[in-house]
Amino acid sequence: MLHIVNGDSVGEKLKQGVVQGDILVWREVYSAGPIFANPAGEKERSLRARVLEDTLGIPTGEYTKGCKEQEQRLREFNTHDEVVLWFEHDLFDQSMLAYLLHWFKGQKLGNTKLSLLNIGEFPGIERFHGLGQLSSEQLKSLYGTWRPVGQKELELGSDLWQAYAAPDPLVMADLLEQRRTELAASALPFAYAAFQGHLSRLPSVRNGLGIVEQTTLQAVRGGASTPLELFSQVTDNLHVLGMGDLEFWKVLGALARGAHPLLIIDGADGSTDFRALPGFLNRQVALTELGAQVLAGSADRVAVQGMDEWYGGLHLLGHDIPWRWDSSNGMPVQV
Repeated sequence: MLHIVNGDSVGEKLKQGVVQGDILVWREVYSAGPIFANPAGEKERSLRARVLEDTLGIPTGEYTKGCKEQEQRLREFNTHDEVVLWFEHDLFDQSMLAYLLHWFKGQKLGNTKLSLLNIGEFPGIERFHGLGQLSSEQLKSLYGTWRPVGQKELELGSDLWQAYAAPDPLVMADLLEQRRTELAASALPFAYAAFQGHLSRLPSVRNGLGIVEQTTLQAVRGGASTPLELFSQVTDNLHVLGMGDLEFWKVLGALARGAHPLLIIDGADGSTDFRALPGFLNRQVALTELGAQVLAGSADRVAVQGMDEWYGGLHLLGHDIPWRWDSSNGMPVQV
């Protein structure tokens, strides 16, 4: 039996007698960087590796080596009688799950059974962020509760992944609306909220802030005054994204860099990577006057700062971008 899990913390706990079989930790951050229908292509991987190094600080060589090693283990799946996918409700996990279902759809499973454990809550945990919160004993209680993955789930997962990799966000928006009922009734009930959360990261029609930037500036205005406080508050409020610290530091840095910052981080100037500052987690953070204007909707973040960001397969670059998020309709709009 092979268990494919979403992180090292979960993987290590499963090894403590929780499950029988081998563990494969799928180390990817599909919620960041460029996404392609086939991310294992040479050109695609090279671009993705370069962007992840530039934005998240993940060394290119380390990333490429890790991808090749885990893909080799994945290709050996049919040496196991069953493969169990362990995932949770947020975008970090649902994008990973969509990719794996897309990949398995293209394989001949033969005698290997494919199963899925896909959860969004756990008894006794009020604010469930994910499987990493659970103890070994709590994880053990999930043993055998997974559901079989059939052709329906493989096709839904593959469609989600291909929509996520599309450079047109309306492909995903249309899929979510047209197949919302089907998703809710399947083994993928969290996909709608997760990928809707993904779309809400696009810059708003109101002020050019995506949901992460908007929530960050609101948290500063509300009294959060350090990167550590901001990370805690923003990821709690936007738990549907499953955002890790590397992703959040990238967002925070973008808001504070350049000639027109929306935030000021104590000790950092417009060109400094604040993560290199001693004790950066507890540095003071404050709104600039421009940041307050953007929050109020009297200035537009993209117009004043520009952007260089990937949202799945969509790359938004510069001050004049073609896509925005309309929160009133819950849809991306072309401008």
